[in-house]
Amino acid sequence: MITIRDMQIDDLEQVMPIESENFSVPWSETGFFSFLIREDAIFLVAEEEREILGYCGVLMVPDEGDITNVAVKKDRQHQGIGKLLVQELIKKSSDAGVTTLHLEVRESNTPAIGLYQKLGFVQVGVRRNYYEAPAEDGIMMVRR
Repeated sequence: MITIRDMQIDDLEQVMPIESENFSVPWSETGFFSFLIREDAIFLVAEEEREILGYCGVLMVPDEGDITNVAVKKDRQHQGIGKLLVQELIKKSSDAGVTTLHLEVRESNTPAIGLYQKLGFVQVGVRRNYYEAPAEDGIMMVRR
């Protein structure tokens, strides 16, 4: 059974390989650590039998949040894990007073765009060459 829980510093050992396999410019362990100790951030993991399958995070200001990363192990993608993570992130950030969530997603990542649309996000713009390695536009999405 998959459970969604708050990310702990000890989880980084399993999170970092997922970050590296999903992003061409991955965050460092120090980068994750710096967000995990902040009070204005929520990071969650999806776990099954002590194995971390994916994670996501949001940085918050009074009533808005910016979703930073959503990633699932390559061999466990397309099984609804990302949806579970983002749904719980929406709930927890709402409980913390967030009424508007923002995110950027690679223009070519149609599965993620479809997931975000199903969860109530709408496209509000494009950030030209937002991503690197390879260079690609970022689709800006928002959920109010």
